[in-house]
Amino acid sequence: MGNPLKQLAGETAIYGLSTILARIINFLFVPIYTRCLTTESYGVVTEFMAYIAVLQVILVLGLETGCFRFANREGVSTKAVYSNALATVTGVSMAFLALMIAFAGPIASGLGYRGYDNCIMYVGGILALDSITAILFAKLRQEHKAFRFAIFKTIKIITETTVNILLFFPFAGFCSGKAAALGIRAAELASSDIWLLHFVSPVPDFSYVIFAIFVSCVVCGLLFLPSLLRFSFEFDGRLLKQMLIYSLPLMVAALPGIINDFLDRILFRFFDTGSEAWRSSLGIYQAAVKLSVIMSLFIQMFRFAAEPFFFQRAGDKGSKELYARVMEYFTAFCALAFLGVMLYIDIISLILGRDFREGIGIVPVMLISYMFLGMLFNVSMWYKLSGKTGMAIYITLAGLAVTMAVNIVFMPKYSYWASAYAHLSSYAVMFVISAVLGQKYYPVPYRWGRLAAIFAVMLGIYGISAAADRLLFGNVAIGTSSAGPLIAEFAVHTALIAVYLVLAYLIVRKKPGERNGNAGSDGRERLSRIPAE
Repeated sequence: MGNPLKQLAGETAIYGLSTILARIINFLFVPIYTRCLTTESYGVVTEFMAYIAVLQVILVLGLETGCFRFANREGVSTKAVYSNALATVTGVSMAFLALMIAFAGPIASGLGYRGYDNCIMYVGGILALDSITAILFAKLRQEHKAFRFAIFKTIKIITETTVNILLFFPFAGFCSGKAAALGIRAAELASSDIWLLHFVSPVPDFSYVIFAIFVSCVVCGLLFLPSLLRFSFEFDGRLLKQMLIYSLPLMVAALPGIINDFLDRILFRFFDTGSEAWRSSLGIYQAAVKLSVIMSLFIQMFRFAAEPFFFQRAGDKGSKELYARVMEYFTAFCALAFLGVMLYIDIISLILGRDFREGIGIVPVMLISYMFLGMLFNVSMWYKLSGKTGMAIYITLAGLAVTMAVNIVFMPKYSYWASAYAHLSSYAVMFVISAVLGQKYYPVPYRWGRLAAIFAVMLGIYGISAAADRLLFGNVAIGTSSAGPLIAEFAVHTALIAVYLVLAYLIVRKKPGERNGNAGSDGRERLSRIPAE
């Protein structure tokens, strides 16, 4: 199959095509949202997305990873694996959707969104369809059909984008014109005036965003319909039981990870410093977090390709040494992403509306947090590969405890700053615990000296850039009358990134026999047998 690292990199790039497109579009929609929506309405969108993210983990039941585990076992039918997973997730998701439809009114009222019952139903539809298609996308990843995966994801993204644009611009304008012709306010229009008002509000609000996502999920489900019609189902009750025993602990373990990303959005309702304006604070926080999209984007791309890659290479000679090398390249690239954002933050921040830029200070904290999250994914593969998935629960519960403690104690005083540091603290704690346990149960010869050196270089370059800005360029800012100092500042930053690339290359590409980290002589000897790129 050629060089395994090149295969992993190639599939990461392909999966990343659709992921990059989705994140870029979401990123570019931030200025639209912050101009067409109030800060409170954008905060509501953020709250709903938090519920969706957490609930989807529950509805998939951990079977996405479970499919990779059992589909690579000898004597196990891949068809039976995916049949079991698809039937189980579909049954659970449809039952959940029925409950959401039945109780849409009480749920909307309980959240303080009376009259938006339709949005609760959309959320139920989004969760059901996304959970079912998660298994179908996993099957594409298992079969290395990265291009089809990317195409389907891209169509879903384009659909969501198109519906958003149509709602925020032509539809909102049409409603405004219709209301003017009737001599009423747009908000007073009824569904009898315009049929689409059965589904969304006549004025731009959070229902536009939720409805657009729902429509894209429906389209994505239809894309898989031909494959489902051709698929011959093969059920195996005994296999399903084994899959659930393996996968359910992963689902439980995944919850704290998702909660680390989204619990703070939920807690704003209860603990934010400005209790009456918590939605506004949440909107500002979410806009600032968007600036760390590059780091989280790469982690998601990497995960799509790396999870099946790790399982399929588990039985290969030198697989653990290969995993160690993957960690080094991954960490080096994350450090580059950190510097790429922070050294050009003056330009990148212009994507946000002016009223949302007060939260920019949390960006470096969030970038390092996501960096730890990606490294955690690497070191946590030990319990997936060794079958000790139950250990994941204890690791992630420790992280959840940190997340909740930091947010609950500090959010009333520090608002979204507490949320940012809660992310960092939680991921760091889980990373340390998982790394220590991994060396006991499934030792991988990570060279911690190299990883520490990459961190040191990254922070050193960032510190030098900050010092240079103060000493050489003072308070240069975008929009000043003279572009000369600004160009000089960016030139210095670009040169510093070039320095980082050289130093990172020297660290990562050291010869296996050189002394570094904690791999040990045996680890270095085994590493030397990995094919050179």
